[in-house]
Amino acid sequence: MRAVPHVVVVGGGFGGLWTARALRDAPVRITLVDRGNHHLFQPLLYQVATAGLSAPNIAAPLRHILRKQKNVTVLLGEIDGIVPGDRQVRLADGRTLDYDHLLLASGATHAYFGHDDWAAHAPGLKTLDDALEIRRRILTAFERAEAEDDATKRDAWLTFAIVGGGPTGVELAGTLAEIARHTLHGEFRRADPRKARVLLLEAGPRVLSSFPEPLSEKARTQLQKLGVEVRTGVPVAAIDGEGVQLGEERIAARTVLWAAGVAASPLARDLGVPLDRAGRVIVQPDLSVPGHPEIFIAGDLASLQYAGKPVPGVAPAAKQMGRHVAQAIRARLQGRTPASFRYRDFGNLATIGRMAAVVDLHGFKFSGLLAWWFWLAAHVFFLIGFRNRMVVMIDWAQAYWSYQRSARIILGADRER
Repeated sequence: MRAVPHVVVVGGGFGGLWTARALRDAPVRITLVDRGNHHLFQPLLYQVATAGLSAPNIAAPLRHILRKQKNVTVLLGEIDGIVPGDRQVRLADGRTLDYDHLLLASGATHAYFGHDDWAAHAPGLKTLDDALEIRRRILTAFERAEAEDDATKRDAWLTFAIVGGGPTGVELAGTLAEIARHTLHGEFRRADPRKARVLLLEAGPRVLSSFPEPLSEKARTQLQKLGVEVRTGVPVAAIDGEGVQLGEERIAARTVLWAAGVAASPLARDLGVPLDRAGRVIVQPDLSVPGHPEIFIAGDLASLQYAGKPVPGVAPAAKQMGRHVAQAIRARLQGRTPASFRYRDFGNLATIGRMAAVVDLHGFKFSGLLAWWFWLAAHVFFLIGFRNRMVVMIDWAQAYWSYQRSARIILGADRER
């Protein structure tokens, strides 16, 4: 009797989960491996970091999502390496998984451009652990400012620097300004949160560089209206526990957040194939690995040009890749040649703050309140689970009318920085 083909999926993010779900009725058995037990809706991760949402609002257990799909086994584990020649995945606990088809969708991590020592002072935002650490740092900073007698040191606690002017940096900066100006107003007696200084530091000439220049400029204007200081054109030269060095200027900031760069998962190096400058696998048109048609890459780990442009590392692209990989595996099982991946660009959108966002839908560009409502509707719609959507809508409705944020709880050790 012929064995059922085994598909190993590494990563329970958008790429991995969409592949597994698209193979629900395929004649295969699937093992989905992830270091966490949940699928995370990353586009709203900044809301957890800034106390707008709690972790369960934007995450759901993988086992629960896939509970009715009988051909999937979910495995909690850390991948130690890939052995393409043996068609084998090694786990950190010593176990191995043999595969007929393999999908690597392990995502990306933070890149500090050769300054890994900055990571201790400027955490990035990729996981729920990252979000909770950032939330702890932000809320603790206001508490430390309240307890500080020295005015200069108090100002340093009330200074927040966000490095990187992409969507994540813009979202963090705008929300931080709103927290300081509105949410915390009236709750402190010695340190006035409204005096907090929020800086957005971008080495390039403008924020949101992936957007058309007019929308980028509108985003900058909206940030400034919220009270954010936007600095462009000067890269950060150094970061330590006391602040940042911006060119010749030293900025005393006890809270620095990193949103400037990403690097691909180190698993890519095990494949022995060409990688791009960010460490991503330069895949074939069908998303397979050169020389290894049984291995596919999806999401942030894949480097692919489509219509003369790189496929962006965003959630819609990862979902499309995941579905395509499932189709490619079906084709291989039937002895057919998989089709090339076709990326559908649905547009670009980013939120800046309450009633402030920018949207670019294939030349149809708008900003402000209408863009904010569009952004909100799109993100709520794509959340997994009816309960998640309802809870998020209720929390956002409350925040909209009251400026309050529902998850302002400090978790973790309050250690000196």
